[in-house]
Amino acid sequence: MSDTGTSDVIGRRVEVNGELATVRFSGIVPPVAGLWLGVEWDNPERGKHDGSHEGTVYFKCRHPTGGSFIRPNKVNFGIDFLTAVKNRYILEDGPEEDGKEQVVVIGNKPVETIGFDSVIKQQSELSKLQDISLRSCAVSGAGDKGGIAKACPNIRKIDLSKNLLSSWEEVICIADQLQHLEVLNLSENKLKFPSVSPPLTGTFSSLKVLVLNRTGITWAEVLQCASAWPVLEELYLESDNICISERPTDVLQMVKLLDLSSNQSIDENQLFLIAYLPRLEQLILSNTGISSIHFPDAEIGCKTSMFPSLQYLVVNDNRISQWSFINELEKLQRLQALSCLRNPLTAASPDSKEAQTTRQLIIAKIGQLKTLNKCEVLPEERRGAELDYRKAFGSDWKKAGGHQDPDKNRPSEDFLAAHPRFQLLCLKYGAPEDAEFQIQQPFMLKNQLLTLKIKYLNEMDQKVLEKQLPDSMTVQKVKGLLSRLLKVPVSELQLSYESPKVSCPAKCKANPSSPLLASDSSCLPVTLTANGITCLPGSVPVVLFLTGRVHRTCFVRSVLILSPSTFVLILDAGQRNYTRK
Repeated sequence: MSDTGTSDVIGRRVEVNGELATVRFSGIVPPVAGLWLGVEWDNPERGKHDGSHEGTVYFKCRHPTGGSFIRPNKVNFGIDFLTAVKNRYILEDGPEEDGKEQVVVIGNKPVETIGFDSVIKQQSELSKLQDISLRSCAVSGAGDKGGIAKACPNIRKIDLSKNLLSSWEEVICIADQLQHLEVLNLSENKLKFPSVSPPLTGTFSSLKVLVLNRTGITWAEVLQCASAWPVLEELYLESDNICISERPTDVLQMVKLLDLSSNQSIDENQLFLIAYLPRLEQLILSNTGISSIHFPDAEIGCKTSMFPSLQYLVVNDNRISQWSFINELEKLQRLQALSCLRNPLTAASPDSKEAQTTRQLIIAKIGQLKTLNKCEVLPEERRGAELDYRKAFGSDWKKAGGHQDPDKNRPSEDFLAAHPRFQLLCLKYGAPEDAEFQIQQPFMLKNQLLTLKIKYLNEMDQKVLEKQLPDSMTVQKVKGLLSRLLKVPVSELQLSYESPKVSCPAKCKANPSSPLLASDSSCLPVTLTANGITCLPGSVPVVLFLTGRVHRTCFVRSVLILSPSTFVLILDAGQRNYTRK
């Protein structure tokens, strides 16, 4: 370990047996003779005291067990940047190169060298480096002036996380020699930042990504330094105890991604201070403790002017427990992707029915959402989610003043606040019908029997027959039953369902062995598949499927059987017809 001179060591970052610390004191600690360094450990459990010894305070720590006294010869003060690069990226020469002689001219004299070609090769290899990682390499500074620019001028991406850099000035000394630098990771360096804006030197003129996680930087210091990052697009500030204290003015205007994860002091009022960053597309707020948000400039059904470019929002591991939070996100103009895992609202097991229901509700509430929790929202899933949402809250809508007649449709403000998109869904799919609100009956035989009245259309004086048939009975079996009752050959039978309301027919082919009635008399679906069609009498909501995928929903008034293979569905007025050949 290095025993670098102890003058001006206060504030230096050091490493001791793999543990990192900051020097807070240098001097004598009686009664033991000799020089001691007082250090504050990054890991407070590593220390023994708070900087005091026998009643005398030598330095202060943030934690009561964060400090220790260490002899200088036990401390590693680190190495310079270029030495770290050579240690990691230069390979030892092979045995065939050892001892190889070469003549070079220095001034006017020829000089015989050994291994000079190896030096040239090493320098050539360093100059090709563009993406390097020096994580945990004990880098403490830039080293000799100009050395980095001469040896490796083409570096574009550097990982300098968890090193011994102690100040932003040291970072500038390194970056100033790398004119192509685009990505810089300084995480886990306890840096001292300038109290005033540093002079604009063009040092970070190409920097697009800056990672300052766990560096201890404050929001005020971010804004002071940000003027030197004119083209910065991504800024990571995780676990910095950030408190957004002021609105960025003329800085961070190019930022597209901002990560504020694990900063527990952030609340919705602070978010409003960054709400007008013009190019902010991704905002990461995981583990910030946020529980609510409200955009006061936008009424129900309107869009907010805040976060005008925001497309991706991450709010994992927070305290979100109310649907009002999700409702507010519908006000964002361009939100397309949302991740909200491990919140009270979304805490159910991923494979549970409750989790699936929650997902469907979020999809229905945020109309532009294309990705939820990193899973794509397909058009079929959106349609199903919105239809289920419309049905699930249709009864509440009606009780709150909703009505199928647009002139009478006046739901209460409380309902609209809880379900801002419901009116839009009614326009999209039609207002919910009363039949959709029916409560499912227990699965018993009597609940599965439906009454069927049979009569001759051409012989109105014929007595109407009344039969109770199971809802799973197929069309073919019904025709067989009617053939025996009416003494008419099956081939001559043409069946239709009569309803007081009739509209445009939509033709579709079907298998006569398909069930006539659905097994669930409460939801009353009509299912069209490659193998046939299930038909239901009455004015009921139906869901049409093509090869197992949801196609659309409509309301059936009548089912007309033209032949053993062809049906005509009579739909409600205003519903789009569907044809399958």
